[in-house]
Amino acid sequence: MKYVCDVCGWEYDEEAGAPEYGIAPGTKWEDVPEDFECPLCGVGKDQFSEA
Repeated sequence: MKYVCDVCGWEYDEEAGAPEYGIAPGTKWEDVPEDFECPLCGVGKDQFSEA
């Protein structure tokens, strides 16, 4: 699954993860920490939608 920031369009791909932000490849969206913020615009997980 992929999730896209509703504000700026940054995409989180579960398969790729976001290792540059401390999230290992293969990390499911529900396992991403609740305090995760979009690396581009800073909004929280609640501002992401399934792609």
